[in-house]
Amino acid sequence: MFTDNFEKASLAQLPTTLELLTNITKQLKGPNIWIKRDDCTGLAMGGNKVRQLEYYLGHALSKNADTILTTGAIQSNHVRLTVAAARKLGLEVEVQLEHRVTGRKAEYYQSGNPFLVELMGAKTHFNNHGEDEDGADNKLFEIAEQLQSEGKKPYVIPLSEHYLPYGSLGYVDCASELLQQCKQLSFNVDAIVLASGSAATHAGLLCGIRALGFDIPILGVCVRREAKLQAQRVLHKARQVAQMIGFKDLITESDIWVDDRMLAPGYGQLNTPTLEAIDLLAQKEGILLDPTYTGKAMATLIDLVRTQQFKDKQNIIFLHTGGSPALFGYPEILNDDFFQQ
Repeated sequence: MFTDNFEKASLAQLPTTLELLTNITKQLKGPNIWIKRDDCTGLAMGGNKVRQLEYYLGHALSKNADTILTTGAIQSNHVRLTVAAARKLGLEVEVQLEHRVTGRKAEYYQSGNPFLVELMGAKTHFNNHGEDEDGADNKLFEIAEQLQSEGKKPYVIPLSEHYLPYGSLGYVDCASELLQQCKQLSFNVDAIVLASGSAATHAGLLCGIRALGFDIPILGVCVRREAKLQAQRVLHKARQVAQMIGFKDLITESDIWVDDRMLAPGYGQLNTPTLEAIDLLAQKEGILLDPTYTGKAMATLIDLVRTQQFKDKQNIIFLHTGGSPALFGYPEILNDDFFQQ
């Protein structure tokens, strides 16, 4: 395996299933829509971050760390799962919650992921400057310095692009798992669609697929920044990952495919196609999508099918990266009349 030289903690229940969305495929009347259920990775309501944290926490344990530090938005799935992973491994954990989304109702700050973070007993810090990744990281390292002065051994999982993306290695592994499942199910993949935010999952999966010799298009749906900026981020991170696993010129600009058609009105904000996608998957398949990541990714996939950019009978895989706890922070997803019955 390409990642054998890296330390890894055991956190995820793998492999996650790959299944055909039979009802959605029939309704859209085009390609076969498959779903890779990385919302079912088994730790604290699951999600893609579990695969990533296996490598971050493996690295932390190799450094004899006793306290984990990380940062993310109020409804961060990464923060929730970092706390869960630390608790599972017997480590202390401190998290920083960033105010990235404005105009939200009280439920956004009290339900879903922040509720679970509090339940698991993490020490929480707050940062009002949610669009400053370097500033958020700097605050984490300041906290780490204070912990060191108290005799602790902190390990920081940073947010910005200036550090090695150990978490991406989890999706280098996932590429092999996914392709093996496709072989067992006897179909060839025509495209993979996933939400692309930090780009750790996107970059890791892309590098894994290419390292295995496949040129499958991988579409990253922009959830935080416009396509031009996201493409630069994915390319930078993918090249970092490629070097980590021993491939110098694995990724070129032509490998990067991002789409920001569902980004507006911004990170963590709903739009009509995203609401439709959330409703459709819930009511047709019993699968829960979230408003920030997977809802927008599925909305983009649906639009690509409806505009015939995917052909009939092609096999399209949707990577479900989790995030369902965030649904509880968006009560407006349901008609207000529901709550007045």
